[in-house]
Amino acid sequence: MLDRLDTLDLHFQDRRHIIAAYLYPHADGVALIETGPGSTVPMLQARLAARGLTPADVSEVFLTHIHLDHAGAAGHLARHGATIYAHHVGLPHLSDPARLLASARRIYGDDMDALWGEMHPVPDDQLVALNDGDTVPLGGEPLTALDTPGHASHHMSYVLGDVCFTGDVGGVRMPEERHVELPLAPPEIDLDAWRESLAALRAAADRHGLTHLAPTHFGLYDDLPAHFERLEAAIETADDWAARKLPGWDDGDEALQDAVTQWMRSRASDHGVDGDAWDRYERANPSWMAALGLRRYWTTQTA
Repeated sequence: MLDRLDTLDLHFQDRRHIIAAYLYPHADGVALIETGPGSTVPMLQARLAARGLTPADVSEVFLTHIHLDHAGAAGHLARHGATIYAHHVGLPHLSDPARLLASARRIYGDDMDALWGEMHPVPDDQLVALNDGDTVPLGGEPLTALDTPGHASHHMSYVLGDVCFTGDVGGVRMPEERHVELPLAPPEIDLDAWRESLAALRAAADRHGLTHLAPTHFGLYDDLPAHFERLEAAIETADDWAARKLPGWDDGDEALQDAVTQWMRSRASDHGVDGDAWDRYERANPSWMAALGLRRYWTTQTA
C-alpha cells in the first residue's frame, strides 16, 4: 500500500512541510486524504498535474475535520466531481460554510483571505457522513473511519492498509524531528477526549498492524510507540500548564500569548527543535492560537 501512497506538499505560505494532502490511486479511482486550504489549490493542481492527473480524476476526498487548513479546498474538488467524506457532525459546515468562515474571519481578520483563500460549498448529494467504524472500499482496500475527538469534536482518523491518517489528533510533527506538538486551536479543545482518542489510535495500531502514521502536519512516521508516548506527554503537559497558569489569569491576552509561546518554544527546544524547524512548527500550529484554545478549554472546564 505504501508504494501507492503519495505525500503532496502543498507549500502553504510558500514553505515546505507545513500542510500535506495524501494521494492514493486505486483500482476504481483516485482518493485524496485532506485537501489543504483554498489558498493552496494552485499547488494542489500542480502536484496532481506532475502525476498526470487533474482535479477531475479525484473520485473521493476524506477530510479528518473541517478546519480550513484541512478542508478548505473540498468544495473546489467537489466542483470537479469528487465525493466528500467527513464526520457526520461536520457535514453541515461543508454544505454551507458561512458560519465557519465568519468564525475564522473573526480570528484571522485581514489575514483571512491570504492565508485560506476561498472555500466553496459542497452540494449535499456529494457529501457522505461517516461514523466511527464505517468503512469505504477503495479498490480492493477498505478505508476505516475512527471517531477521534479532542482537537475537534468532528475529527476522524482514517486507517488504510497499514497507515493511519491522524489529521491533528495525532499531533504536529516536522520531518526529521522527534518533537510532537499538540495543536490547540479553539474552539473545541477537550484534553479528556484527546486521551480517549489516543487510546483508540493505540488500539487501532494493534488491531490493524499499523506501521506508519500520517499527520497532516507533516509526513509519514514509522516509530509509532515513541510517537504515541510523545503525544501523551504533550497532552499531560498542556493540561498541567493550564492548571498551573490559567486560574485567576488577569494579565491580558497579549501576555497570555507571550507566555504560551515561551512555554511551547521551551518544550520544542528541549526536544532539539530550533531555528527553521521552529518556524515550520509555528506556521503549522501557531502558538498564539494555542493560547486562545487553552484559555477556552480551561474556561469551559471550570464553568
